[in-house]
Amino acid sequence: MSLVLVIGNKAYSSWSLRPWLLMSELGLDFDEILIPLDRADTRERITRHSPSGKVPCLLIEDLSVWDTLAIMETLAERFPEAGVWPADADARAVARSVSAEMHSGFTALRSACPMNLRKRFAFRDWGGSDGAADVARIQAIWADCRSRFGAGGPFLFGTFSAADAMYAPVVARLDRYCWEVTPETRAYMNAVLALPSFQRWTAQGVEEPWILAHDEVDAPAL
Repeated sequence: MSLVLVIGNKAYSSWSLRPWLLMSELGLDFDEILIPLDRADTRERITRHSPSGKVPCLLIEDLSVWDTLAIMETLAERFPEAGVWPADADARAVARSVSAEMHSGFTALRSACPMNLRKRFAFRDWGGSDGAADVARIQAIWADCRSRFGAGGPFLFGTFSAADAMYAPVVARLDRYCWEVTPETRAYMNAVLALPSFQRWTAQGVEEPWILAHDEVDAPAL
């Protein structure tokens, strides 16, 4: 089965990171097509593969699957032994719930702290009270998943799953924008940041030549 993942810039594209990290950490064999964002030909190049005109998009032979959660569910169906979702039914239901919450929520944090793997910023009032509420909710989700289902390893449901891939860009945001977090949150973040695939993605993103002005915040980098 031929798998090709169409992605955007590794320094900035949080949605591209999610399926790429999942597929890499689960050992799925795939090729990638990287299309730089915000260039004159970006949309035309993406729509050759993705009918939405957005990345990521997974190509399976002649089939196109767009949207991150759709990609993850498709991988779970096509590779049932890979461990995309937790094996336990209750854990799997919660993992899907928190992943869907990530997919549709936390807009204040995402707007105030766009993913930028090239820079680190001293903390300031990122996103105001709404940003702080997002971070509080995220920490509560992580603590609940870890306490109920995380006994088997350092990730939300013990072993690495799609839920961790969904929250990996949040880990990057909390780390790069120097949010103050609990020791338990920091331990989870460190586990994600130490993933070989996350480190490889980051290193490749740092070396990219492209700058996306709308993802560059107006603050001095550390």
